[in-house]
Amino acid sequence: MVGITVSDNESIDRALKRFKKKYERSGILKEYKKRTFYVKPSIEKRMNQIKARRRALKDAQRDN
Repeated sequence: MVGITVSDNESIDRALKRFKKKYERSGILKEYKKRTFYVKPSIEKRMNQIKARRRALKDAQRDN
Protein backbone atom coordinates (compact mmCIF):
# COMPACT_ATOMS: atom_id res chain seq x y z
CA MET A 1 0.00 0.00 0.00
CA VAL A 2 1.24 3.45 -0.92
CA GLY A 3 1.22 6.23 1.63
CA ILE A 4 2.85 9.55 2.38
CA THR A 5 3.12 11.75 5.43
CA VAL A 6 2.01 15.34 5.07
CA SER A 7 3.84 17.97 7.07
CA ASP A 8 1.97 20.88 8.68
CA ASN A 9 3.13 23.57 6.29
CA GLU A 10 2.84 21.49 3.09
CA SER A 11 0.04 22.30 0.65
CA ILE A 12 -2.49 19.68 -0.33
CA ASP A 13 -1.57 20.05 -4.01
CA ARG A 14 2.08 19.31 -3.28
CA ALA A 15 1.20 16.28 -1.15
CA LEU A 16 -1.17 14.97 -3.82
CA LYS A 17 1.55 15.36 -6.46
CA ARG A 18 4.00 13.38 -4.29
CA PHE A 19 1.38 10.68 -3.73
CA LYS A 20 0.65 10.37 -7.46
CA LYS A 21 4.37 10.02 -8.25
CA LYS A 22 4.83 7.37 -5.58
CA TYR A 23 1.70 5.54 -6.77
CA GLU A 24 2.89 5.57 -10.38
CA ARG A 25 6.39 4.35 -9.49
CA SER A 26 5.04 1.49 -7.41
CA GLY A 27 3.37 0.00 -10.50
CA ILE A 28 0.02 -0.69 -8.87
CA LEU A 29 -2.03 0.60 -11.78
CA LYS A 30 0.12 -1.24 -14.31
CA GLU A 31 -0.31 -4.49 -12.38
CA TYR A 32 -4.06 -3.94 -12.11
CA LYS A 33 -4.42 -3.40 -15.86
CA LYS A 34 -2.28 -6.46 -16.51
CA ARG A 35 -4.52 -8.65 -14.35
CA THR A 36 -7.90 -7.39 -15.60
CA PHE A 37 -7.91 -9.54 -18.72
CA TYR A 38 -6.24 -12.71 -19.93
CA VAL A 39 -3.59 -12.50 -22.65
CA LYS A 40 -2.71 -15.65 -24.50
CA PRO A 41 0.96 -16.64 -24.08
CA SER A 42 1.60 -16.37 -27.83
CA ILE A 43 0.27 -12.80 -27.92
CA GLU A 44 2.21 -11.87 -24.77
CA LYS A 45 5.40 -13.23 -26.35
CA ARG A 46 4.76 -11.21 -29.51
CA MET A 47 4.14 -8.04 -27.47
CA ASN A 48 7.38 -8.58 -25.55
CA GLN A 49 9.29 -8.98 -28.81
CA ILE A 50 7.82 -5.74 -30.13
CA LYS A 51 8.76 -3.94 -26.91
CA ALA A 52 12.31 -5.30 -27.10
CA ARG A 53 12.58 -4.14 -30.71
CA ARG A 54 11.42 -0.64 -29.74
CA ARG A 55 13.90 -0.51 -26.86
CA ALA A 56 16.73 -1.56 -29.17
CA LEU A 57 15.80 1.15 -31.68
CA LYS A 58 15.62 3.74 -28.92
CA ASP A 59 19.03 2.69 -27.58
CA ALA A 60 20.51 2.78 -31.09
CA GLN A 61 19.19 6.31 -31.62
CA ARG A 62 20.53 7.40 -28.25
CA ASP A 63 24.01 6.11 -29.10
CA ASN A 64 24.19 8.20 -32.29
